[in-house]
Amino acid sequence: MSRMGERLILLAMPSIHAGAWRYPGADPGFQASFEQMAWFARTLEQGCFDGLFLPDTLAARAAPIETLVRGHSIVTLDPLTLLPALAAVTQHIGLIGTASTTYNEPYMLARRLASLDVISGGRAGWNLVTSSNPNEAANFGAEQHMEHGARYRRAREFCTVMDGLWESWDQDAFCRDADSGLYFDAEKMHVLDHHGPHFSVRGPLNVERPVQSRPVVVQAGASEAGRQIAAETAEVIFTYQTDKESARQFYAEMQCRARAAGRQQALKIIPAVFVVWGETLAQAQEKRRRLDLLVDDASSLATLSIALGHDISHYDPHGPLPDIPESNASKSGRERVIRLARSEDLSIIALARRICGYQGLEMVGTAEMIADQMQLWLECGAADGFNIMFSHLPGGATEFVAQVVPELQQRGLLRLQYEGNTFRDNLGLRTPGPGYSRG
Repeated sequence: MSRMGERLILLAMPSIHAGAWRYPGADPGFQASFEQMAWFARTLEQGCFDGLFLPDTLAARAAPIETLVRGHSIVTLDPLTLLPALAAVTQHIGLIGTASTTYNEPYMLARRLASLDVISGGRAGWNLVTSSNPNEAANFGAEQHMEHGARYRRAREFCTVMDGLWESWDQDAFCRDADSGLYFDAEKMHVLDHHGPHFSVRGPLNVERPVQSRPVVVQAGASEAGRQIAAETAEVIFTYQTDKESARQFYAEMQCRARAAGRQQALKIIPAVFVVWGETLAQAQEKRRRLDLLVDDASSLATLSIALGHDISHYDPHGPLPDIPESNASKSGRERVIRLARSEDLSIIALARRICGYQGLEMVGTAEMIADQMQLWLECGAADGFNIMFSHLPGGATEFVAQVVPELQQRGLLRLQYEGNTFRDNLGLRTPGPGYSRG
């Protein structure tokens, strides 16, 4: 499938590379600083990015304290507190916050996301997750983490309730007629009155209808349950394929699933990519090598245990990865790590270093080389765009906007200015019509 002439969707997020905070020139406290995150959002907007994505977890990692003290992601800012503040210092960029369906209630989350959409003028996005970190359970009064299948069943109903609550009001429900004393039209209010296996929610939501009618819903599940809920509910899919052929297969599969679920609009498929820019290929490769050298081995092994859902500390780190039993951790993430170990015949410590650095798709090179790869993925039907992680912050973002963005724009792969008024407009997504949640 050729898609020449189409334009890339560009999202960005803080780097998850374990060495990023130690890289020369990086700000070690970047993600915990409002001033830096505001700078980040404005810089992405200068580069005509579609959106800023904020990942989140509701607990510290399940790792020894010796490992935790070496990690830069132990503290961040709550996405749905930070994003309204970022809305006030930006005008165009979409604002995607991660929020768990396992340890939230739909009424409160629908309220917060609808508020973000109103405050931002229609720029809100929700990354729907089901919480793969078992430590989150203890922070919410549960003795053990909810089973994988149960998490996704709850998530599916959660999303149904959210849609119903966002449709509590018609777009023109609030007449606010001071002369007659009528504030809203009662016939344009819709009481949800939902009763299901997991939730009983009356409604209506006491926030106006979102500007976009529905904040853009994003999902990243790659397991069977994750793919199905994404096909039924999401509009943007984050994915982690590392080669074009598997990415094309995933792309086609997700579009087929969406059509089978009765969806009328194609999904936007956005792989994560780690970008390291250099004036030459050799310089970019040296930056990548230097980043990897900043990763602590003890931290790497602990991160690998988390990814596998199994403690590997008692195995020989220089030996091969043994058969790993099933766990309640993220199934797709676990399988991805095991595949990497088997396909490249990696020892445990070599695998751990890859996982703790970054084991996914990467684009390392000059602006022209990075643009070449992005263009190829787009035109061969492997992706609609990319969710970019920079080598380090703030420098990596500055370099990308100054060097790679003009190259993409020159090729017609990236807008020169924002055309739309909402996040949906800029992504090329339709606004759901009245009654969308009621069929």
